Amino acid sequence: MRDDTRDYLSLFLNDTPLLDVRAPVEFAKGAFPGAANISLINDDERHQIGICYKQQGQQAAIDLGNKLVSGEEREQRMRAWQQWWQANPNGYLYCFRGGLRSQTTQAWLREAGIDAPLITGGYKALRRFLIDEMEACIASLPLEVLCGRTGCAKTRVIEQQANAIDLEGLAHHRGSSFGRRPGGQPGQIDFENSLAIALIKQRAAQPARILVEDESKLIGRCHLPFSLQDQIKAQPRIVIEESLDARVQVTLEDYVIGPLQEYARYFGEQNALKQLGDELLAAMDRIRRRLGGIRHQQLRQQLQEALAVQTACGDTELHREWIHSLLADYYDPMYDYMLSRREGTIVFQGTRAEVSDFLNNR
Repeated sequence: MRDDTRDYLSLFLNDTPLLDVRAPVEFAKGAFPGAANISLINDDERHQIGICYKQQGQQAAIDLGNKLVSGEEREQRMRAWQQWWQANPNGYLYCFRGGLRSQTTQAWLREAGIDAPLITGGYKALRRFLIDEMEACIASLPLEVLCGRTGCAKTRVIEQQANAIDLEGLAHHRGSSFGRRPGGQPGQIDFENSLAIALIKQRAAQPARILVEDESKLIGRCHLPFSLQDQIKAQPRIVIEESLDARVQVTLEDYVIGPLQEYARYFGEQNALKQLGDELLAAMDRIRRRLGGIRHQQLRQQLQEALAVQTACGDTELHREWIHSLLADYYDPMYDYMLSRREGTIVFQGTRAEVSDFLNNR
C-alpha cells in the first residue's frame, strides 16, 4: 500500500496521473495538465450539501451526501474510478483540501481492493505550491529572450530547442490579433499551472539558459505574470532578422495554410476554410480602430478577395498582398516600438537559420 503524499514536486516532475474528485464547476475554474475529473458529488449535489452544512452542520451534510450518492449513483462513480485506476495504477487522488471527499473516495476504493493514495492538502496546496515555485523559478532561472518582427518564425525556433518554454503553446494562441486558434484558450489559472510546471521541469534539467519568446503582457487573454513580464524586458536578447518577403511567406504558412488542418479537426474538411476565413475577417475587424477606417477597408477587401480565390481553386497566393501591407505598415512599427523598450543586451542577431545554428552549437 502506497502512502499519501506531500511530495508535490515529484508529482509534477514525473507527470503523475491525477484523479480530481472535485465537482465539475470547481474543476472548470482551475485544474492541472492531464488531471481527470471524476467527481464524488456533482454540481447540484455539492450545492445541496453546502446549504445543508451551513444550516445544520457537518454531520447532517455528510448524511445528506451519503444519501445522494448511494445505490446506482455510487456504483456508477465507483466503476468510473476503478476504470481510471486500472489505466493509471500509479495515480493519486485529491479534492479541494485533501479532506472528506478525497478520504471518502479513498475509503470506497480500498473497500473494492484498490490502493488509492491521496494528495495531502489537495488542490489548494498544489496550487499554492505551483504559484510559489513559478515565482521562484522566474526570479532565479537564466532566461534569454528571442526577439524579432512578426513573421520571423520565432515559435518555430522555440519548438526546436529543448531548453525553451513555448509561452504561446501554453496559451494555445499565436500571440497577435490574428492568433486565435480553434478550441479556445485555457483559463488563466490553467495557463499559470502549465507555465509553473514547465518552469520547474526546466529547472530540474539545469540548462545553462532558458529561451522564451518576446511577448507582451497578454497572449490572447492569458496574462503573463508581472515578474515574467519584467524579466522579458530586462534579460539578454537574441534577435532574428528576416526580409519582409521571407516574413510574408512564414505568415502565410502559419496563419493561412497551416491552420486549415487544425480547423478541419474541429469543424470538418468541408467547413474548415469558411471557419478560418471568418476568423481572419473577425481579426481584421478587431484592429479596425488602430488601422484607421480607410486602411481597414482596403485590407479587408484584399482578404476577402484572397479567401474567394482560395475557396474557388485552393490558390493562396493572393493572401500575400494583405499580409505584406499588414506587416510593413502595422506590425513592424508596433514591434519596433516595443523592441526599443527592451533593456537586455543583444547576445546574437542574424537570420533564423543563423540564430538556430548559434543556439544549437554554442
